[in-house]
Amino acid sequence: MNIPMTTEEMVERNWNVLDVILVTGDAFVDHPSFGTAMIARVLESDGWRIGVISQPDWRTTTEIRALGRPRLFFGVTSGNVDSMVANYTSTGKKRKSDDYTPGGIGGKRPDRAVTVYANLIRQAFKDTIVVIGGIEASLRRFSHFDWWSDRIKKSILLDSKADLLVYGMGEKPIVEIAREIANQGRVSHNVEGTAFWSSAKPDGVELPSHESVVRNKKDYFKLTRMIHEETDAARGNRLYQLQDNRYVVQNKPPVVIQEELDSFYSLPFTRTVHPVSLSKGRVKAVDTVRYSVTSHRGCYGQCNFCAIALHQGRTVVSRSETSILDEVVSLTRDGNFRGTVTDIGGPTANMYGYECLVKLKAGACRTKRCLFPEVCGSLEPDHSRYLSLLKRAREIPGVKHVFVSSGIRYDLILGDKRYGKEFLKE
Repeated sequence: MNIPMTTEEMVERNWNVLDVILVTGDAFVDHPSFGTAMIARVLESDGWRIGVISQPDWRTTTEIRALGRPRLFFGVTSGNVDSMVANYTSTGKKRKSDDYTPGGIGGKRPDRAVTVYANLIRQAFKDTIVVIGGIEASLRRFSHFDWWSDRIKKSILLDSKADLLVYGMGEKPIVEIAREIANQGRVSHNVEGTAFWSSAKPDGVELPSHESVVRNKKDYFKLTRMIHEETDAARGNRLYQLQDNRYVVQNKPPVVIQEELDSFYSLPFTRTVHPVSLSKGRVKAVDTVRYSVTSHRGCYGQCNFCAIALHQGRTVVSRSETSILDEVVSLTRDGNFRGTVTDIGGPTANMYGYECLVKLKAGACRTKRCLFPEVCGSLEPDHSRYLSLLKRAREIPGVKHVFVSSGIRYDLILGDKRYGKEFLKE
């Protein structure tokens, strides 16, 4: 059953009010690779009434009011892509197209969408709780260099006036947030995986202040290094940074185990564009992932151009083979499925099924990298589980081809003396 996007759909469910309304800068695609869908289904599975507003007109409050005022809170995201990346090329030219918008039309989301949507909600519903999340909010939780304005900006919490920021993968925090607001009538500042403002100096590890990182490049480097070192679910600490006369506080990330990851991906996604969004045109972004399956989260590659370590963490959490194969079986029941699974992978595909035992016990090393300048001796690459998974997926009736379209680390293949060559041949 579709997540409601209209009052008519609410009536069909005999709902007169929603608990949570999610606002996104994308078309609403009910697929696990789309963050809004994942958060919506996780909240729904916890018993909450969820609605979605997709790409509302930001020049008026009419569309943001369409589903009424939620009982608990509004959740805001720019969508799967940072809104500035979605709207502009690397040379600063305005994009004419947008694969996450019906019909591929550009310009359907505002610049700095999280901030614009959050302030729009404040105009429409003055005292409602606003929770921001997704890639745009996550990577702007502390002082950050903004390429578009060529300056170091303060936390997005300041501009958006949000009550809470969920960073990284938000399934566990968002459920706890909903429960806390329902029980206490206010936002809790103890939820792991969240950031917030505080007028009082908190406990934790202090980062260089905003004023100091603007003034001193070495302090900016120190800020970045400390955030990377402490953003670890097993051994990370609460961080805080002084900005003007207030503090931005980040709680440590939550620990997510295999059983939880399996449960997220077992939810009843339709894997299609919601009829309301589809009525406005085709959404190209779903085409490449419709018949793909996520095998794991997290990456310890730590490529200098990549934000996955800050978003998903450096510890790989793999789904069980049973969970993944059940999802592949569900694909074969789709009348449009033609036998090709386009991807079984994750941030780095061949990190599935093994991890550093030291890291699993004590957390990722603060300063040492897993793969650079060479593969760490504590990590033993082993592609056997991944090979078994791919083989079993190919044997499922109705499946003709299984591809790995996610990135592959060749140093891990070379480091696996038993199964590396076999994986490369596959």
